[in-house]
Amino acid sequence: MADAKVFESGRHFAAWVGLPPRQSGTGGKVHLGNISKKGEAYLRRLLVLDATALISYARNRPEIAIWINGLLARRPPRVVIVAVANKLARIAWAVMAGGKGYKGGAVTVS
Repeated sequence: MADAKVFESGRHFAAWVGLPPRQSGTGGKVHLGNISKKGEAYLRRLLVLDATALISYARNRPEIAIWINGLLARRPPRVVIVAVANKLARIAWAVMAGGKGYKGGAVTVS
């Protein structure tokens, strides 16, 4: 990826990577399915692996990642992995598009 400013927002970047769920539905009811898997496969794989490592870290230190542990209480682990990978993609876009360094702590996914 040459320039992060090609994308309007982190949401568009995450969609380019292929992380948002596929939407389908009928009769005004929307169903969210698996991730679309369209886009940059290697980057998506890296983000999912990073999210998996972050979740295993968060399970051992629940006081740090309240958002992740809250999701784990409500959703299956695979769904949480994709949600965290999506959030990591948005954070990565913000850092690349802003031109500044990341100012968060060790784990600030909240």
